[in-house]
Amino acid sequence: MNPWASLEQRIARRVRLGRRAVAVTFLDHEPRDVPKFAGAMPSGCSFWRLAADDGAFYTVPADHFNCPVGSHTHRIALPPEREPEMQQTLGLMFDVGYILPADVPQIPQLAAPPRAVVYAPLGEAPVAPDVVIFAGPPSAVMLLHEAAQRAGATGAPALGRPTCMALPAAMEAGAAMSFGCIGNRVYTSLPDDDLYFAVKGSVLEKFAAALDVIASANLRLGSYATDRRQSLATA
Repeated sequence: MNPWASLEQRIARRVRLGRRAVAVTFLDHEPRDVPKFAGAMPSGCSFWRLAADDGAFYTVPADHFNCPVGSHTHRIALPPEREPEMQQTLGLMFDVGYILPADVPQIPQLAAPPRAVVYAPLGEAPVAPDVVIFAGPPSAVMLLHEAAQRAGATGAPALGRPTCMALPAAMEAGAAMSFGCIGNRVYTSLPDDDLYFAVKGSVLEKFAAALDVIASANLRLGSYATDRRQSLATA
């Protein structure tokens, strides 16, 4: 069995997720034996939904040009004729009060621009993931966060817009939680009640082992709290 398949099954037994976990790998070459994406998407995070639903594929930098902000977090340079799109997008965000100019330099980026990006459901990952994206309700993300802490993935602060910055943040800090952003929620159809949690690929085995302990501990403590509420609550 693909080792990532057993990890996905192990994690899925412990937490209730809204969709399959997605493995993302940034490469300095185009991979063999992985289908190349054909078509167009409005954002890089759109590929998360596509991978969760349809399986493994890879993109090249040009596939990300439609999203200037996502290109920025992935350190993908826009061609000269499309550079004005970044200023137009940022200008709109500034004008409506979505972000401030001072926010832009604080957005995490990949260490180096990729030549290709592989997306796949975790259990079908054709190459070792650099980062894995989980989506689920706060109760599930709580368990993922506690497991990451137990595994020694210190984690970045809780992140908001843009959602895609959670990937480089998790790769640097070991894990990152994201509330999502309006663009991501539209492009990926993420339910209003779901959040994201990203985990660095190299800590996945420790993370899964920690999740076994954390999920079991929460069940025990949930029963303990229920008994205390029934015996002690008077109102």
